Amino acid sequence: MCGIIARVGETKDAVDELLVGLENLEYRGYDSAGLAVKNGSGPAVFKREGQISHLKDMLIDEVPAGGLGIGHTRWSTHGPPTDENAHPHTGCAGQVAVVHNGIIENYESLRAELSDRGHTFESDTDTEVIPHLVEEHLDRGATPEQAFRRTIRRLSGSYAVAMLVEGSDAVYATRSGSPLVLGVQDGTYFLASDVPAFLDFTDDVIFLDDGDVVVIEPGGHEITKLDGTPVERAVQTVDWDPQDAGKGGYEHYMLKEIHEQPTALRQTLRGRIEHVTGDISLEDFPEGTFDGIRRVQFVACGTSYHAGLAGSHFIESRGVPSQTFLASEYAVSTPPVDDETLVIGVTQSGETADTLSALRRANASGARTLALTNVIGSTAARECDDALFIRAGPEIGVAATKTFSSQVASVSLLGERIVRDVVGHRSEDIEAVLSAFADLPDHVQQILDFTKAHRIAKRYHDSDAYFFIGRGTAFPVALEGALKFKEISYEHAEGFAAGELKHGPLALVTPTTPVFAVFDGQNDEKTLSNVKEVEARGAPVIAVTSDANETVSQHVDDVLTIPDTHPDVAGVLANVQLQLLSYHAAALLDRPIDKPRNLAKSVTVE
Repeated sequence: MCGIIARVGETKDAVDELLVGLENLEYRGYDSAGLAVKNGSGPAVFKREGQISHLKDMLIDEVPAGGLGIGHTRWSTHGPPTDENAHPHTGCAGQVAVVHNGIIENYESLRAELSDRGHTFESDTDTEVIPHLVEEHLDRGATPEQAFRRTIRRLSGSYAVAMLVEGSDAVYATRSGSPLVLGVQDGTYFLASDVPAFLDFTDDVIFLDDGDVVVIEPGGHEITKLDGTPVERAVQTVDWDPQDAGKGGYEHYMLKEIHEQPTALRQTLRGRIEHVTGDISLEDFPEGTFDGIRRVQFVACGTSYHAGLAGSHFIESRGVPSQTFLASEYAVSTPPVDDETLVIGVTQSGETADTLSALRRANASGARTLALTNVIGSTAARECDDALFIRAGPEIGVAATKTFSSQVASVSLLGERIVRDVVGHRSEDIEAVLSAFADLPDHVQQILDFTKAHRIAKRYHDSDAYFFIGRGTAFPVALEGALKFKEISYEHAEGFAAGELKHGPLALVTPTTPVFAVFDGQNDEKTLSNVKEVEARGAPVIAVTSDANETVSQHVDDVLTIPDTHPDVAGVLANVQLQLLSYHAAALLDRPIDKPRNLAKSVTVE
């Protein structure tokens, strides 16, 4: 979950561009940061524990000149965040510098082997074995490229690696299970874990596949497989504006991305709803695409899992068997699948390790696979049989916001396409559903303009815990609301199916445990009954419900209102209110909202 950046060019200002890339990648890790620049001799290494600002302070008095450099921002897996554990790492002779994202599973045996041969290690990381192995091969007469390839063959696990070597005007890199993308601009090259790292400089990219080895020199690059076989990878243009990856005047990325949801939803829905006919039009999924499919399984993690639950509910309620699984569990205990099973991996980045593992298991079992993702060229998009892009634009905040809304919208439209092919007819209420989705961007804007979430957050900011409940389509929203609240406020928050309160969680309800109840227009009477159980224990209840639902409003302490809409769309609106609630609660507690402790944006390790 770390972030890698490299820059190769003729001009000697690599440090400035590396720092821009590191700042753009800080959502991938912010325990420590570092860079190495080739400045005429061995790689000059600078690294510091803490945020990238600490590294920049270190460079105020000494900025090395050079056209080649690598950088890294770390999310700790092996060893605590310290100066010593920060990347880049070097070998005993200091002639090799390496940055790495992922996990080297056999590092302990490699480290013991190297120690027996006299190597001394300075860190607790798994990464440090790489430069030591490379230096051994160099000492035996190998070229830098040969040394790199021979070292990579020794590694087990998931990794993206970039390397500088004394005496070589090249960056050597490879990937296996961790993302790596090459940016191209007039003879200057950038290499990164994610496209936003170098959007300030270029939007022309080459997505590398697992097993690719790239050697980048000023003015040229070569991509081969590990055995040296040349391969061609197409240059693609990413339709993202550099400003999309900035804060745009907002205090936090999260707040900016919450407010970007009307735009993100318009992008998601554009061209996919036929307003004249009241129908759907998915460009890559014409009628008959899913003939032969009899059941649907979603695999996902975190926020994407909650979007998968919403999709599963949509599909199953219309007659197609559907389930949603946590990808980490699916990968180790795959349920029965066959060639009549469609497995949909929901992943914002398209690089989530657990989701990729689950999709590979499904594919190996004969299922058809589909990636629902935000990133063209991502591993999931390339490996699955099909891909549907949510088109939300870059999301930098660790806490997912606009991508959840776009995922739910996308999976609903996809769900209707699947239902028609499997059941043989359109859903009875599809015109109402599509009309609600067409209104969704404007409805979200209404919430953003008139929300009272900041007042509610202030009113309950000193509570002991926070519960979120819902039924049906509102249940995934309750789970997502609790997840957002806990990950950025650090306060205890839990989401429950409303009917499950009395089967255990009710024991935790007290007068200092506010309960946020999500009403979507279905099963509201039953959810209201659960609310009364809560109120009988003295807990305050805040309803998230339609502004037309006066019955609910009369029985609760506070209300976060949403525009009246179709139940399958109401959850997106309710979630926007809960996102704002979480944001304001965290702001009141002065939490680092964009950089919650122990978390990173893209989880590329299992």
